[in-house]
Amino acid sequence: MKLSFVIPCYHSAATVGAVVEEIERTCEGLSCGSGTDADYEIILVNDGSGDDTWEVIRSLAETHAEVVSIDLARNFGQHAALMAGLKETRGDIVVCLDDDGQTPADEAGKLIAAVEAGADAAYARYANKQHSLFRNFGSFLNEKMAAVMLGKPRDLTVSSYFAVRRFVVDEMLRYHGSYPYVIGLVLRSTDRIVNVDVTHRKRESGRSGYTLVKLIALWMNGFTAFSIKPLRIATLAGMLFALVGFLYGIYTIIKKFVVPDVPVGFSALMSAIMFIGGMLMLMLGLIGEYLGRLYITQNSNPQYVIRERTGAGRDHA
Repeated sequence: MKLSFVIPCYHSAATVGAVVEEIERTCEGLSCGSGTDADYEIILVNDGSGDDTWEVIRSLAETHAEVVSIDLARNFGQHAALMAGLKETRGDIVVCLDDDGQTPADEAGKLIAAVEAGADAAYARYANKQHSLFRNFGSFLNEKMAAVMLGKPRDLTVSSYFAVRRFVVDEMLRYHGSYPYVIGLVLRSTDRIVNVDVTHRKRESGRSGYTLVKLIALWMNGFTAFSIKPLRIATLAGMLFALVGFLYGIYTIIKKFVVPDVPVGFSALMSAIMFIGGMLMLMLGLIGEYLGRLYITQNSNPQYVIRERTGAGRDHA
């Protein structure tokens, strides 16, 4: 059995080397082998880092026979970087993890064992996450969005640390849209997904690359690329507001007949118009988001662009 480890790297020059070394020690414990005929490989993807991350991972590829380094032409985002790494994998089981050491590579055996036991995908679940309050809140919203919009089982916890079978990776790579969302791709490929409890470490250096803007973009990507539920919600909301408006109109007419001297409420009318107008603009914006993404995808906007590959005897044609 061959294992593949995929690590998207962003401003992680100080930490990614230790992650690679930990994977090597872990695989020795799992009897994965070593050397040029290794039964494992490590795919490092530099996602347009502004520091010397690329120089570090290229050096790792030169000094470690099992390492492949990929340099993206610009910052495409974590999910696009994962897709670039998955494209390079050859393993029967693929493990994806972070570059900052917070996802413990020495516990990868738990995820691999769960897949070998019959699961198609195994996600790490953390009892105590060591992220910031902002990042934890973002993860909470992401979980809720995936459950409501993508049909994720509510008792399943998803994270950036997971292991999947080869056929799941192959199915994920069939997606050529401009906006990949890895969780959505896994959920649409299989329902044999389990959680495995692992520890979560504190960040040794640096800070998370996810800002509020990036998190919002990720959520928008998740439900506009893999779900039409927002459109259905917009349709139901439109029907509801139309019904309320119709009933309120009947109420106003009856009230005018019963109490002829009642004044017509200009403020109430303007409030209703502003509220309904705002809802209409929101729904039109949502439809526009879908159409815009469809337009960009039809114009073959790439998921990622690779500037350079090195390591592990790859054919870099």
